[in-house]
Amino acid sequence: MGDTRKYAASFVLDMRGCTDTVDTVIGKLSSVITSLGGEISATENLGQKRFERKIDRSFPSGVYVQILFAGAPKIVDGIKSKLRLDKTINRVLVESVR
Repeated sequence: MGDTRKYAASFVLDMRGCTDTVDTVIGKLSSVITSLGGEISATENLGQKRFERKIDRSFPSGVYVQILFAGAPKIVDGIKSKLRLDKTINRVLVESVR
């Protein structure tokens, strides 16, 4: 069966030029996690927030989303590799929680 851990994944979305809604993007993120064998317990749209330090002047704020899920440790690398080329995802942080 393997080692199952709980994780909190935080995403910063870049919705510029995107025709999808935030809820649609959250659904896509959830389907990526479940396709890798993760079991989602909660999703939360934290809303639009301004960055303290702007890396790109044309991108001063992003939509923050947090997804809580359980899965094997290998799921973290799978999430990052599947979302690597997605222009809507600006940042990904996956942390282990207890």
